[in-house]
Amino acid sequence: MTAPDPEFLPGLELSRIFYTEAVRPILDREHPGLAYAAARVGTGSEVLGFDSPRSADHEWGPRLDLFLPTDAVAAHGAGLRRLLSEQLPKQVRGWPTHFRPGTPEDPVGVMELTDGPVDHRVSVSDVDDWLGSQLGVGVGTGALGPTTADWLALPQQKLAEVTGGAVFHDGPGALTAARRKLAWYPDELWRYLLACQWQRVSQEEAFVGRCAEVGDELGSAVVAGRLVRDLMRLCLLLGRRYAPYGKWLGSAFQQLPVAKALLPSLQGAVTAPDYPSRERHLCDAYETVAALQNRTGLAEPVDPTRRAYHSRPFQVLHAERFAQALVRTITDPELRALPLTGSVDQWADSTDFLVRHREIEVRRR
Repeated sequence: MTAPDPEFLPGLELSRIFYTEAVRPILDREHPGLAYAAARVGTGSEVLGFDSPRSADHEWGPRLDLFLPTDAVAAHGAGLRRLLSEQLPKQVRGWPTHFRPGTPEDPVGVMELTDGPVDHRVSVSDVDDWLGSQLGVGVGTGALGPTTADWLALPQQKLAEVTGGAVFHDGPGALTAARRKLAWYPDELWRYLLACQWQRVSQEEAFVGRCAEVGDELGSAVVAGRLVRDLMRLCLLLGRRYAPYGKWLGSAFQQLPVAKALLPSLQGAVTAPDYPSRERHLCDAYETVAALQNRTGLAEPVDPTRRAYHSRPFQVLHAERFAQALVRTITDPELRALPLTGSVDQWADSTDFLVRHREIEVRRR
């Protein structure tokens, strides 16, 4: 059957409606008193709030994540999946609850009306198992939370998926407690990651001029683009917001309060036709972000103005000054002993690694 063309709803709103109008009535009727959490978390552009009508062409639609205590998953998990397959309505607000299986050529599922049982997208798991599959570390009930090494190995994209989305009901409370533990980095680790991000900027800020000096305008533009990306990620860190991977980085950045002031400089840097204008726009951006850090009070203020790169005719910020100011505020000996290379996001940017790192880790064992 061909699906209708209903009015687009943000995916989180559709999931809320799916839970309240379709899933919850079945649970209340067939399993009264069952302790569970209902949420829409994990993968999917809707979890980060960036879905659009285009999203409906793959694994988007009425979706829900149910979390039960471990013993309840063993006792009721398979039965719940079967029950929902048999009793869910065929559509919610015009959106089919059945997903046509993918093919080897196109492995993603797509919504489709059906006359038979619904192949739904309601997952049933316990919090610890789900977190392990998403992150590879134990942060559920009874756990202390990630270690420093765990935090550094967790891609921000995965942290955004686990802490984003929406929880519609949480009877046991375990899901909410786990999300609270992962809501943001511990304070000194945050300062360390900020220092590492400033260090990344310092490593390449002079390369824009050096490339241009030898006639490599393309190389100069590529370095400028890398610096713009690093400044955007730095702003997200300063704003206490996990940075998503490349597809949604600009969308997340534009939601920050500082974005309006920075956009002209960042856009100017990546579209500049020549080195002098490229350098000018970058330095304008450096000074804005440097002033932003000074206002946080995380470290002693540092002069945020541009300056010469030693004896060479390049204008830079000397961003390592901000890195060192942050390092001086860190007292944790484990963090102080680390080089300023940072977390996985600061030294790797493979989309597969950042989005599917747990799957890759398991395969390597």
